[in-house]
Amino acid sequence: MSTHDRIQTLVARIDTTLEILERIVSQYDEFLETDFPTLGQKNTSAMVVAELLVDYYTCLETLFLRISQFFENNLSADRWHADLLEKMTLNIDGVRIPAISPEANQALGELMRFRHFRRYYFELEYDWDKLTFLQKKLAVARTIIPQNLANFRGFLTQLMPDE
Repeated sequence: MSTHDRIQTLVARIDTTLEILERIVSQYDEFLETDFPTLGQKNTSAMVVAELLVDYYTCLETLFLRISQFFENNLSADRWHADLLEKMTLNIDGVRIPAISPEANQALGELMRFRHFRRYYFELEYDWDKLTFLQKKLAVARTIIPQNLANFRGFLTQLMPDE
């Protein structure tokens, strides 16, 4: 596959990720507007919120892995999730710009840690204080990430050789 084709593929992955993130955020907003007022802070509603928070982060992490593979492809084996997220903030001189801002990194770091916790520790009762905190982090991420990825997408298109 040519460099042009590889870049086009990564650009397409960014576009697809943005579409999926928008669907996740729409589902989240719809749940909060329609079902949450009726359910309130019950375990059932906590499960929905938790799942959407996890889905949001996992969708982004999949894209970040593709970006890392395209540019670096070297992640710490013992803590690759955190390593991957941190690498997305790096400006690698002569190679690439950061994929995300420090503010996005901070918000996503909280979502990543929650996803890890949720995957390995099965709680039947959710802590609504923690979920509310994570919802605030999602609010930050959802306003920053689309612009971060649009900037990175623009950078990639500038790298495309003419064919």
